[in-house]
Amino acid sequence: MQAFLNKLFENQSYDNNNFFLLAGPCVIESEEIVMEVADKVATICKNLGIPYVFKSSYRKANRTSANSFTGIGDETALQLLKKTGEAYGVPTVTDIHAHEEAAVAAKYADILQIPAFLCRQTDLLEAAAKTGKIINVKKGNS
Repeated sequence: MQAFLNKLFENQSYDNNNFFLLAGPCVIESEEIVMEVADKVATICKNLGIPYVFKSSYRKANRTSANSFTGIGDETALQLLKKTGEAYGVPTVTDIHAHEEAAVAAKYADILQIPAFLCRQTDLLEAAAKTGKIINVKKGNS
């Protein structure tokens, strides 16, 4: 685990006794929004000595309404996620919702996140693990 953390935070100082922060907009809506959030949060974290991981979903599949906004397009959003991480020298994390998404998202994100409502989907977990990326599995309500 320590090797993963060292690699993850190679551009940031990391204290094993401290937490790190995963934060950002729920879903990538525009370049302006993600860059503004990343800039502000990265600055605050740097000033406080908190390692930062930029988090934003490239697509939001879990919405309360079928008519809700889900994203700006997968490729565009994934490219923007990668660009944001590179611009601020921080690792990135994004949700994946199906096993087919794992390999694609892994090309752009440092960490793949499994939403809580999908934490027991074996094929999704296996596909994420096969990418070799760090996986953040959110705990479900089961």
